Amino acid sequence: MTTGRKASIFLSSKWVKTQVLLQDPKGKRYVPDTRRFGSASLKSMLERYHMVYIKPERGTHGIGVIRAEQVREGKQRYKYQYNKITRTYETFDAFVTGLRGAIGGKSYLIQKGIHLLKYQGRRFDIRIMVQKSSTGKWETTGIIGRAAAPGKIVTNYHSGGRPMSIDLLLAAHVHGEKKKALIQELYRFGVTIAKVYQKKYPNFRQIGVDVGLDASLTPWIIEVNTSPDPYIFNQLKDKSMYRKVMSFRRAQRKVT
Repeated sequence: MTTGRKASIFLSSKWVKTQVLLQDPKGKRYVPDTRRFGSASLKSMLERYHMVYIKPERGTHGIGVIRAEQVREGKQRYKYQYNKITRTYETFDAFVTGLRGAIGGKSYLIQKGIHLLKYQGRRFDIRIMVQKSSTGKWETTGIIGRAAAPGKIVTNYHSGGRPMSIDLLLAAHVHGEKKKALIQELYRFGVTIAKVYQKKYPNFRQIGVDVGLDASLTPWIIEVNTSPDPYIFNQLKDKSMYRKVMSFRRAQRKVT
């Protein structure tokens, strides 16, 4: 953790950020099974979930994220995708050796794979921006969808993902009042997670909650970003969210 001004506390370790959620009953129910990378934990998780994401403990913009699978079509095989490259292995040992070559000596985590909803064949997730007002009240100030570039597994804007309206992304999966209720739930969800972090780190003033929705529309926390990029909201045609996010940032600077 690094600290500057009180408003700019930053947690770089995804493991530490996951532990914050797991230690709170309101947070842990939304966290996919997450463990440190190792051959035993990888084998166990693939046998249980069949698909996992392997991600660097420290890193941004989706760089270094790998999707790994245990395939049971005929003869059992293992494969992983890194960027747009997919490699397949006949044995688990060869698979682990290949993965270790891809990640080098860095510290990695394994997370249960969430089968994300798709928009025109592209996986998407959701960034919920939560900020503290000048009066100290948490508020969700923006929600935006991020659709992965064709053939890619990560949705981050800096990795080719496309920021999009959440209304548009959800339209193929939920409609009318149900869609409206889901979006309202996500607004409340962001505030709930912000309050979980505030218990441990009371000086936080903003977080970005990255959420994946599965086929049942259950929200899963992919990651919590403690230094979220506000400028992604400027990519939307409607600038109202961007203006609100930036107004909260300006107010925070005045307070600190």
